[in-house]
Amino acid sequence: MHNNKLDIMRLQYPPLKLLNRDTSILAFNERVLSLAQNPDYPLLERLRFLCIVSSNLDEFFEVRAAPHVDAMRDDEKKTDINVQSYEAISQAAHILVDKQYHIFNAELMPALAEQGVHLVSHGDRTLEQRRWVAKYFETEVRPLLVPVALDPSHPFPQVANKSLNFIVSLGGHDAFGRSNNIAIVKVPRVLPRLIKLPKNLSDRQQKFVSLSSVIRAHLASLFTGREVLNFSQFRVTRHSDLSVDEDDVKNLRTALRQGLVQRNFGDAVRLEVSHACDEKLAKFLLQQFDLPKQSLYRVNGLVNLARLMQLADLAEGNQLKFRPFEPKISQQLLPNQSFFTQLKQQDILIHQPYESFESVIDFLREAVNDPYVLSIQQTIYRTGSDPRMLKLLQEAVRRGKEVMAVVELKARFDEEANINWAEDLESVGAQVVYGIVGLKTHAKMLLVMRREGKLLKHYGHISTGNYNPRTARLYTDVSMLTADPKITRDMEHLFRHIASQVKLPRMQKLLVAPFNLHTRMLSFIKNAELAARLGKPARIILKMNALTDTGLTQALVNAGRAGVEIDLILRSACILPIDAPGLDGRIRVRSIIGRLLEHSRIFYFKVDSVESMWLSSADWMNRNMMRRVEIAWPIVDAKNLARILQECCQIYLDDNKDAWLLNPDGTYILSTLSTQKSKLKHTDTDLSLSAQQQLLQKYAS
Repeated sequence: MHNNKLDIMRLQYPPLKLLNRDTSILAFNERVLSLAQNPDYPLLERLRFLCIVSSNLDEFFEVRAAPHVDAMRDDEKKTDINVQSYEAISQAAHILVDKQYHIFNAELMPALAEQGVHLVSHGDRTLEQRRWVAKYFETEVRPLLVPVALDPSHPFPQVANKSLNFIVSLGGHDAFGRSNNIAIVKVPRVLPRLIKLPKNLSDRQQKFVSLSSVIRAHLASLFTGREVLNFSQFRVTRHSDLSVDEDDVKNLRTALRQGLVQRNFGDAVRLEVSHACDEKLAKFLLQQFDLPKQSLYRVNGLVNLARLMQLADLAEGNQLKFRPFEPKISQQLLPNQSFFTQLKQQDILIHQPYESFESVIDFLREAVNDPYVLSIQQTIYRTGSDPRMLKLLQEAVRRGKEVMAVVELKARFDEEANINWAEDLESVGAQVVYGIVGLKTHAKMLLVMRREGKLLKHYGHISTGNYNPRTARLYTDVSMLTADPKITRDMEHLFRHIASQVKLPRMQKLLVAPFNLHTRMLSFIKNAELAARLGKPARIILKMNALTDTGLTQALVNAGRAGVEIDLILRSACILPIDAPGLDGRIRVRSIIGRLLEHSRIFYFKVDSVESMWLSSADWMNRNMMRRVEIAWPIVDAKNLARILQECCQIYLDDNKDAWLLNPDGTYILSTLSTQKSKLKHTDTDLSLSAQQQLLQKYAS
């Protein structure tokens, strides 16, 4: 009877109108772009954030744009992805790109010039600089350029995804007296996109030239006897979400290697040209790539700002960069003591990047060197270029230990690196498995089996983030070293399930997607809703990258309508409308955008006086819940729970400097002192508070 009453109450509300996921992703990039204008940040770091937006937009178009472009081509009006949706997304993307180039040209480069860092255009080069550039072009660039004049025997060439190219309109006639007037110049990727001028030509400053400006200045010399009438650099972005029919291939690794080659030549989804590109040339390119006019982006500068990350790396000056932060060893770890000894006493939390990921490498190193360790099992999703963990696993094999690596070959844009890892591990005799057909293995686990007397003891590491030492210095994550027999038993069963595909036994502590993670999260939300309807206090705090799963979103709205107080700390996409009827402000969404990339996933529920907290590798997205192998694990120690609640939730709810608040229309507004009053803990301070800065200072002391 009680459930029937709840159903009747829900029928009072119209169907939930969700926010658009794609426009939410673009809104996230607007927030990242704001950091390029942050006067508190050093100039080269501001440039980095500008470049990050370019890289993010590349991935957005590579992964998300194809269905919209197809709908535009077909004039599709029947689904949520249609002409109108594409035009809305296109308009938002154009506004974002225009703003990005304005910041680059009008703010960042003039400010960097005042600090002695210059990107020198051809028109601003001295005679000596031009001579040096001309010599560089002749010796380093020209030999690699092969212009292609278009005619029936020289059709429009294959242009690789995100490659730099030039289109040229020519006057006069070619060597055979023909008036073919269009040529394409493809720029090889082996050429550096940024070149530093010698010190003797830089007036004691740091001066750089872009490869595109070098080619542009000498373009005419590539067409002897012809007149260059018009030209433009251009860059095409292609659909790059690699898909392989796993049910129809015998060797996934081989199929993916073949697919990686084809990825560079998928369907075009975006065309970037110079802002002054001749209209006829732009129209010609759109026709060649079969793109609607909305897919054309005229940019006032380099067509690939992401490559200017090199400037942030090459330029010198401590005042232009963040002061380096050196992570501390976990406060729970004792120096010069065995991990195995310490883990018998307590679980050890590592709050990255404030605490060092090096402890995880040290744990693996001790396991490799320990003669009593019999086996090591690890999942590998995104590892980066640091080879230390790979070399340690190889060394473990050489020492006679059983090593199994679950390598996710389908980790987007890391497929090639992971294939190489798999081959390197197999070359020394490690057992490598590629997960389960149809599912990506996204769980982050490292399990060590050690003989202790007559017993076999298990030690594990589980994390919200990847085994990537580089990003571990930039991303916020929480991981845990543990000897908890129930957790490590669950890990052992999950590894066996992934490798052999035997039925997964009942888990004692871990929640696992795609089996029970989604349903258990729904049940936690439901319990909070029922408690609120009975007049009991109920509270939910969720921190993650994105919320796009419709079932979980609807459940949160139902709970908010029942009276549950809900705070969502989401870095990127959110489809939940905070102004849905009946919510009355009970659901609040904020996004923390700062020096570090927020990446930890923390799910906190408090019903009456009972608290529960889960850490997870999964965001609340349908793909994480239904199409990936993910884990969530409970934090049961009261001190650890209180610490994570404070350091990963409360301090973010008190943030009034880096926090952006979701508006009902899906836009975000930067938090101000007057709007910041945490629902969990009120504060009367008038001081500006950045959660990340507070934590950096805390762990630096």
